[in-house]
Amino acid sequence: MANRHLSRSVVMQTLFEWDFGGQVASEGTIDEILLRNAEEFAPGMGDTSFMKSLVESVLKKRETLDTILAKAAPDWPIEKISIVDRNILRIGLYELLFVDKAEVPAKVAINEAIELAKTFGGENSGKFVNGVLGAVYKEMGEPGKDDAPRKKRTLGAPIDLSKLPVEKLCGTVVYAKDKDEVYLALVHDIFGHWTLSKGHIEAGDTEEVGVVKETFEELGINITIKEKLGENEYIASDPEKGKIRKHVVYFLTETPFSDLTLKKSGGLDDARWFRLADILDLNIYDDILPIITKAINILLKK
Repeated sequence: MANRHLSRSVVMQTLFEWDFGGQVASEGTIDEILLRNAEEFAPGMGDTSFMKSLVESVLKKRETLDTILAKAAPDWPIEKISIVDRNILRIGLYELLFVDKAEVPAKVAINEAIELAKTFGGENSGKFVNGVLGAVYKEMGEPGKDDAPRKKRTLGAPIDLSKLPVEKLCGTVVYAKDKDEVYLALVHDIFGHWTLSKGHIEAGDTEEVGVVKETFEELGINITIKEKLGENEYIASDPEKGKIRKHVVYFLTETPFSDLTLKKSGGLDDARWFRLADILDLNIYDDILPIITKAINILLKK
């Protein structure tokens, strides 16, 4: 394991040099940078196959990784993240999402990235990397969270939820009728889930005004509110604010059946209509499913 940590350090320094040089190095040049860094920072390592594979994999998936990072840290455009931090995040995110969990458990991927950030980054790099990867880990459903017994906390007090900052959001189950069928409009995120259109409620807007505006901005459709479906709340990690409460109010809304146009991506890559009968076959977040189920039950009674 110690060798793997050292190898990741060499990979990070290699990616740093590639990124600092304007990301124009050829494959052969990347190999040269890696071998030079391995000889300098990991003399006697011998086998560099793990390093080479990790470098090649991160670069191959770079566009996908950067897109996901943009969703996980929306206030930090990728080009504004320090070169050290963004390449540590690329390594950590690649291992978190694309490496077999039996080889690199999710917790190991995150902890390794945090340790790299503490060693090579700035004063707040460890916290920043932890916040971003933690947000992605939560979106994944926290795989492996309960694989091992949790250690009892001996330091620090329990989090007082009432003192956490709150972000207010609004979301909607949009339906439309076409002939004898009822359809729901769902959006697909870059983590592989179908979910509901939602967005922030701007200062001065009511929940109802907010959901109409956000749905139009995201899907390009005008909706009519039918009724309130419910609310849910979850804890998220913000790279700057730390832990925050995200409180979402959901509405059942109707719109004429027409083409959906995904306008505001925010980490989304698709938007489609689905028949009610097809909904339960989709990959949907656990906390969203009850909202959709309630909406379907209401529509079936109409």
